[in-house]
Amino acid sequence: MCKVTAIVNQKGGVGKTTTCANLGIGLRRKGYKVLLIDADPQGSLTDSLGYCDPDGIENTLATIMGKFMNDENVTQNEGILHHNEGIDLLPGNIELSGIEVSLVNMMSRETILRRYIDTIRECYDYILIDCMPSLGMVTVNALTAADTVLIPVQAQYLPLKGLEQLLKTIAKVRRQINPKLEIEGILLTMVDTRPNFVKDIVSLLHDTYDGRIKIYSQMIPLSVRAAETSAEGKSIYLHDPHGKVARAYEALTEEVITG
Repeated sequence: MCKVTAIVNQKGGVGKTTTCANLGIGLRRKGYKVLLIDADPQGSLTDSLGYCDPDGIENTLATIMGKFMNDENVTQNEGILHHNEGIDLLPGNIELSGIEVSLVNMMSRETILRRYIDTIRECYDYILIDCMPSLGMVTVNALTAADTVLIPVQAQYLPLKGLEQLLKTIAKVRRQINPKLEIEGILLTMVDTRPNFVKDIVSLLHDTYDGRIKIYSQMIPLSVRAAETSAEGKSIYLHDPHGKVARAYEALTEEVITG
């Protein structure tokens, strides 16, 4: 059974794209078939995997969603790129901004992405969707298509405070559109374990959500090496295979697999 996970936070700079890429490639390294979907008009996931000009790619997620919106035929592998680390990628670019606007006037506008994913689910074990840092219509499409949501949160007070709005949106999608949607877990990212306030943030997170939402025991440490991977166009496993971030994503991958 394929599991579709949306990686979501309405705030940027919290490690969504880095997590999507390294978790996806981590799952591939465990032998699973993995598709990553770049659902961000900035094309950050596409760029970070070595496709340096997302806006120059002809067939992207926007192309596919546009065809589904117009009831046009889409072939099974259309638009999918095969990355040299074994995962597949459906790229995203600025054209998604146009799709965001067009969706407003569509019938069943929340289900366009789900209709597409339903046609390819049988080809993969995991599909990870890297969402844009907003709660617009493309993100709602991702939540409607997903089985679970993974929420990366930077270990600081303000990003933590913004969680409530995201959780309300997820609850609304579950109530009105996708009753099977579950929260996979909250992942603390960019964690600098030296300051005492980080320990306070971790305690606050557990006090607020423990029992309601899974909080991954594995945290992703703050590291310049992790930031470098986006420019290198490859995963942390190739860029710094023995570093602390690679070990952290390996442990996270195990947590995701075991549930």
